[in-house]
Amino acid sequence: MEELENDFIKFWFENDILYSQFKKFTDGTLENIKEIIDLRHQISDDKKQYWCYDFNGIKSYDKSARDYAEKNGQELLYGCAILLNSHITKFILNTFMTLKNPVVPLKGFTNKNDAVNWLNELKKKNGHA
Repeated sequence: MEELENDFIKFWFENDILYSQFKKFTDGTLENIKEIIDLRHQISDDKKQYWCYDFNGIKSYDKSARDYAEKNGQELLYGCAILLNSHITKFILNTFMTLKNPVVPLKGFTNKNDAVNWLNELKKKNGHA
C-alpha cells in the first residue's frame, strides 16, 4: 500500500519514509487525531516507520487530542520529524521534547529537507539505511 487518505489527510511513502500532509485546514480534535493514527497504522501495515509529519494543516489542537496522541501516537514509529511553519513553535516543541525524553525520537523542523535528512540519519543510526 503506497498511498492512503481520508477527507482531510493523505499518507504516502517515498524512499522508505512515510509522509503525510493535510488536504485542508483541520481541527486537532480527539476524533480527528484518532482517525490520523488509525490511517497511519493502516498504511504502516503493522511495521514501524520513519514519519515526516507535515503539521501545517492543523488549526487547533485540543488537550484531549494531545493526551491521546501522547499515549497512542508513538506506536509503529522509529522516529517522527514534524514540519512546522513557525520557528517559535519549532523551538518550543524541541525544547519540550528534550525535557520530556520521549520513547520515540521526535523533532520539529521548518524545512522539509532538514527533516528528511534527520530521519535518514536516524535510519542509519538504527541500522535501517
